[in-house]
Amino acid sequence: MHSTTSRRGRRTIAAVTGSAVLALLATACTGSSESSGNDDSASGKDVTITFWHGWSQDNEVKAINENIAAFEKAHPNIHVKAVDNIADDKLNQALRAGGNDAPDVVSSFTTNNVGMFCSTKAFADLKPFLDKSGIDPAKTFPAAMLNYTQFQGNQCSLPLLGDAYGLYYNKKAFADAGIANPPKTFSEFAEDAKRLTLADGDGYKQLGFMPLYHGYESTSEHFLGQYGPTYFGADGKSNIATDPKVAAMLTWQKGLVDQLGGYAKLEKYRATFGEEFSAKNPFLTGQVAMAIDGEWRTAALADNKPDFDWATAAFPVPDDQADTYGRSYQTGTIVGIASSSKKQAAAWELVKYLTTDTDAVVSFANAIHNVPSTFDALNSPKLTNDPNFKTFIDVAKNKYSGTTPAAVNGSGYIASLQNLGYDYESGKQTDLAAGLAATAKEIDAAIAQAK
Repeated sequence: MHSTTSRRGRRTIAAVTGSAVLALLATACTGSSESSGNDDSASGKDVTITFWHGWSQDNEVKAINENIAAFEKAHPNIHVKAVDNIADDKLNQALRAGGNDAPDVVSSFTTNNVGMFCSTKAFADLKPFLDKSGIDPAKTFPAAMLNYTQFQGNQCSLPLLGDAYGLYYNKKAFADAGIANPPKTFSEFAEDAKRLTLADGDGYKQLGFMPLYHGYESTSEHFLGQYGPTYFGADGKSNIATDPKVAAMLTWQKGLVDQLGGYAKLEKYRATFGEEFSAKNPFLTGQVAMAIDGEWRTAALADNKPDFDWATAAFPVPDDQADTYGRSYQTGTIVGIASSSKKQAAAWELVKYLTTDTDAVVSFANAIHNVPSTFDALNSPKLTNDPNFKTFIDVAKNKYSGTTPAAVNGSGYIASLQNLGYDYESGKQTDLAAGLAATAKEIDAAIAQAK
């Protein structure tokens, strides 16, 4: 199993545990985000800081340790004790407990928890550190990445590599179907998906695309990345029932489900798929000819070597937004400073190095096959020169690419919308407008309760 696949799996699990994380953080005594910055490291005195992160695979740990070693060489008085394979629940327990055993610098794969990290002040506000270092975040980090690292003006974390989504397609299947180029609009995508779908009795020999929301990465927020919704209004209330882009996405996905055979037939076929993070992934086995997936899949495909040529492209966009082609959904890893840390000046030096030093960002991105998280790193000539990976670099640079905004209760609103998607695609909910209105109320009530 490729290292980045386990990373994605942990992120998915962590997103589901948002309510548990909130419960921990809500009772945390983490102190003020403005406290504890004087650790004498600036004067050259020795200081040791603890860095907790989630990477656990050999190549991941090796890569982050190499960056830490380079940092320590440049800052000989700052020593870093790194602890790997830390999930958000363990991290939050430590932040709650505080004390000498708590981490100083913390990293998380779960951008959905940023709203909680910021609102509870478990993570320190980094704006004073950025200002003092003369770093302009808007000129340093892509907008989508900057968006998922802050909450209501509190920049309590920074991006440390990212994930971007795109289209993977089977070049042999395309050639056999007489399709010359990957689709750019949803109408082209629907036509190609139909042409690429080959019947086998009452099932499929090959499916053009698996549109069901349980189809691994074909989630509501990933599809909505092609539309650019806002999710919340200026008043902080859910606007999924009034933003026409949300209804448009749900309608498009349901139309694709119906066109490709209907929910029951697709669900039966989906049950034959192997694990997402294995050599039995349905794209690798040829069961589907197109898939939405992240940049890490390029490395998995290179490792598993399917018996067909494949390529990547930006995922298609709605026909009425054809000029935004090249956009997609983005997420990634975040890093911050524990508010309880008594060594925040030294901690900031490590955070600054990991997130803004171009060579550090590029070397880490190359090593673990993730998207760099600064403009300079995205444009670096040292970045892996692979045309299939470049698709995702271009997505990260695209001004229309977006993400899901942080919320005080983490991923709760995303789960609510996804549940509506399940009901709508299966025919359990037939009144989309009513379903969206009820879901918006559910989201607002959950957020109000979390505050």
